[in-house]
Amino acid sequence: MEFGLSQEQVLLQDSITRYLKDQVPLDKVRAVAEDPGLDQSVWHGLTELGLAGLIIPEAHGGVGLGLLEAVVVGETLGYHVTPGPFLSTAVIAPSLLIAAGQTDRLADIAAGRYRVGVALSEAVGARLDAGMTVSDGRLTGKALFALDASADAYIVNGPNRQLYWVDAKDPGFTRALLTTIDKTRTLCELKLDQVDATLLTDDPAVLQAGLDAGRIVQASDSLGAAQCMLDQAVAYAGQREQFNRVIASFQAVKHLCAEMASQLEPCRALIWYGGHALSEGDGSARLTVCHAKAHLSEVAQFVARTSTEVHGGMGFTDLVGLHYWFKRIGANRQLLGSPEGLREEAARIQMLVA
Repeated sequence: MEFGLSQEQVLLQDSITRYLKDQVPLDKVRAVAEDPGLDQSVWHGLTELGLAGLIIPEAHGGVGLGLLEAVVVGETLGYHVTPGPFLSTAVIAPSLLIAAGQTDRLADIAAGRYRVGVALSEAVGARLDAGMTVSDGRLTGKALFALDASADAYIVNGPNRQLYWVDAKDPGFTRALLTTIDKTRTLCELKLDQVDATLLTDDPAVLQAGLDAGRIVQASDSLGAAQCMLDQAVAYAGQREQFNRVIASFQAVKHLCAEMASQLEPCRALIWYGGHALSEGDGSARLTVCHAKAHLSEVAQFVARTSTEVHGGMGFTDLVGLHYWFKRIGANRQLLGSPEGLREEAARIQMLVA
C-alpha cells in the first residue's frame, strides 16, 4: 500500500502555495527580517486562510483538521520561508490547550485575536540561571528562547513540567528580543517577577504532547526549506554557464544534486507518517517524531550546505537569498531539541539507556 496525501490535503497545500507566491515573495521576507513587526500582516493573511485554527476543533471556531494537515502546511510554509507564529500559535499552543482540556481560549486563537507564544525550552534542556518558581499562583523567573516576541500571552513551562498561562500585559512581565540567525521568526527572553499565572495542567503528558506536535511540524518546515534550496540549486545549475556549457552538464554538479534529492525524498514519508501517528494516537508516535526531527535536522543541513556550494559565490549573496532558508534550517535544528538530544530521548523511550 502506498501512503500518500488525500485530494483535500493536496488542495490545501496548493491553495496555501498560491497565496504565498502572491503575497509573501522573497522581498516581503527581507522586509520582515529588517522589521520583525511586519510579520503581523503576513499572519493576518494566513489567519484569513484558517491556519490559526487549523487543528482547533470546529466546536471552538477552528477548522478541525489534524496534525498530518499541520505537517502539510508546515512543509509549504518552510518552502516559502514564511515569517510568522504558525509553530507557536497554531500548533504548539492549541495542542497544549486541547490536551489539558482548557478550551475556553481556543476561539480567540482560531479567530486570530490572540497570538500565543510558548516558553518550553527549559523542558528540553535546562540552562544556567533560567527556570521558574511559583508562589501563591505567581510566577518568578526567566525563560529563554520563547517562541514569538510579539505574542499577547505565553504558555510557560513551570517547575515539575507544569504549564502556566501568563498575560504579556502583566506589570511584572518583561521580554527582550534575542538576536538569532533566523530573522524570519522571533525568539525572546522572558523575565517574570510575581506575574499572575493560571495553571493549565500539572500532567507531564500534556507538555509532551505539545513538544511532539511542535517537533513534527518543525521537521516539516525544515523539509520544505530544504526542498526549496534543492529546487533553486537545480534551476541555477540549468542556467549558469562555464566553458560555454551549463554547469548542470558537469558530472560533479549532477552528483551533488542527485545526492541532495536521494537523501531528501525518503524524509517526506517519514514526516507524513509522524503527523499521521500523532493524529491517530499511535503508541509509536513519540519515538517516530524524535527520529523524524533528528534525521531531518541533519539531512536538511546537508542540503542547505550543498545547495549553497552548487550556487558557488552567488550562494552567499543577499541577491539570491539562500541564506534565509539556510538559517531557518539551522534554527530548526536546535529548537525543541537537537539531533543528539532527540536520539538520546528515543533511546530512553526504548529503554536502551537508563
